[in-house]
Amino acid sequence: MILIFKHIVPNGFVGITLFPFIFLKNKKLKEDKTLINHEKIHLKQQAELLIIFFYLFYGLEWIFKFFKHKNGYLAYKNLSFEREAYQHEKDFNYIKNRKFWAFINYL
Repeated sequence: MILIFKHIVPNGFVGITLFPFIFLKNKKLKEDKTLINHEKIHLKQQAELLIIFFYLFYGLEWIFKFFKHKNGYLAYKNLSFEREAYQHEKDFNYIKNRKFWAFINYL
């Protein structure tokens, strides 16, 4: 389900996925098929890791990448979950063909 709620989306971002919802900053973003596909990839990742383990792994990986890159944005861009989502956000069949725990390939 896609919801418009700009206050939950962090500054510098236009959307965030918190299973089972995709939150967007504004209504017009619902038309951005690439963004929606990116966020749907995150829904799949979250479901595979039973939601809580996704957030735990995401947070731990971000901390590790932050110490490695010394930059929060670079840490974010280098997360396995984000690398998978960015690489496949324009492939609208990716979710159908995606292998289980595919994010592991981006560690």
